[in-house]
Amino acid sequence: MIDQQMSLRGGAARLPVRPRTGRFLVLAAVFVCAACGLVYELELVALASYLIGDSVTQASVVLSVMVFAMGIGSLLAKRLRCRAAVGFGMIEAALALIGGSSALVLYASFAWLGDSQYALVGFSLAIGVLIGAEIPLLMTLIQRVDRQDAGGAVADLFAADYVGALVGGLAFPFLLLPMLGQLTGALFTGAVNAAAGGALVLWVFRSDLSPRSRWLLVLANVSVIAVLATATVLVDDFERAARRAVYGDQVRVAVQTGVQEVVVTGTDRDSLGLYLDGRLRVSARDEYRYHEALVHPAMNGPRARVLILGGGDGLAAREVLRYEDVRAVTVVELDPAVTRLARTDPALSELNGHAFRDPRLTLVGADAFPWLRADHGRYDVVISDLPDPGITASTKLYSAEFYGLIGEALAPDGRLVVHAGPLGARPQTFWTVEASVRAGGLATRPYRVTGRYAGFAASPARGGGEDREREYWGFLLAAAGRAPQAALAAGGPEPRSLRGRELREGARAAAEARLPGLLPSTLIHPRYWEDA
Repeated sequence: MIDQQMSLRGGAARLPVRPRTGRFLVLAAVFVCAACGLVYELELVALASYLIGDSVTQASVVLSVMVFAMGIGSLLAKRLRCRAAVGFGMIEAALALIGGSSALVLYASFAWLGDSQYALVGFSLAIGVLIGAEIPLLMTLIQRVDRQDAGGAVADLFAADYVGALVGGLAFPFLLLPMLGQLTGALFTGAVNAAAGGALVLWVFRSDLSPRSRWLLVLANVSVIAVLATATVLVDDFERAARRAVYGDQVRVAVQTGVQEVVVTGTDRDSLGLYLDGRLRVSARDEYRYHEALVHPAMNGPRARVLILGGGDGLAAREVLRYEDVRAVTVVELDPAVTRLARTDPALSELNGHAFRDPRLTLVGADAFPWLRADHGRYDVVISDLPDPGITASTKLYSAEFYGLIGEALAPDGRLVVHAGPLGARPQTFWTVEASVRAGGLATRPYRVTGRYAGFAASPARGGGEDREREYWGFLLAAAGRAPQAALAAGGPEPRSLRGRELREGARAAAEARLPGLLPSTLIHPRYWEDA
């Protein structure tokens, strides 16, 4: 009871170290806990962006919910100030367990339940409450160590907290992700969190603990570290099982590159599936519909020099190289792992017709946006075979500025073709891209073709994708000046030009169109479209 009264009044505690050393150890614990807390936040944002998509929305949900929950945690911590040491120790053990396991649970809920949104909000709330409870208790503990005015204690705590957040924020992308990956990185962070919090309380503030509380904290921290260590040992088996649940039983390649996760399924060229960050990029069953519709309308005219932006799988290049009068093809692909697979994987290289062996093809490993800023000459045809425009990370490649750069790279009679997303599922995105192409100084002719929509996690294991046969791939054919007159057939499996009513419906959709991640200056929302 005397210790509790001293704690509330800020009296000095009986410590196994000098007060200055004790103060340093408390601030070191603040530093470590702040770094771990920020890693949990970033890990939730990164994994949610990968599993759910739209990183802007997911970051907003995670951060806003977490900050709100931190306020609740600070209020709840007032009840623990009379037992600050044991309260802080138990909070850190709970935070280590919940934060460390959050990535595993999110991934499991997505793989086996098909939805991780509720789990994301739940973890954001729980982690936020626990992080918010730390500072009030640490404020009490640091005043137990040394008599210090409240203003000085707050300044010291927040300085250590902010520096720890800086270190955690830098460690996540530059150390934890490259070296350990998302799942193992979160488990490791939880173990560090439990060790730091437990060591501080069980050593520095052991005189504040009753024998029962001491053994309770020891048991809690040992159990948390044991659970996290066991999960770390089993994480590879877990990932394999989760991938089978998402992609089916025929996963042949699964690699996390510096850009994205690349997964190849299927045993031969007829069953091959290529997934990039969980999104079906290539389905051997009907990829020809997509690539023929993408490439051939734009090849109606001069075509000596062709530029392919993206297309690291080599399938668009396969269609371009069918034309004998094509003299040079340049493929600009950001991820070298995709092009490596396209050259070396037996099924994928057979599917792309060994396009990368053709002497007319030149491969460039670069981001298409800055690459276009340099003068690489003029091209008769530019094919934009890039990731889905609804993915926030790729929206700069669907901006008016990007299409302005392409316009400068086009020859006088050159044509551009753009995959603008599924016309039926996301018309607002499609028409926003169309508006951005126009804003880049090019006239457009939209068209579409039926096919299997290459959406997120369209896996055979969960039946995704098989019921989307009537989905429409949307494309834009563009050129400087007048809209290009391509040979677009009416109806059937061939590309079909959009006219009349469809264009007017597109205008209404574009009036509300938003493409997340683009600057406002890149978005054009015309009130009407002229019939092409």
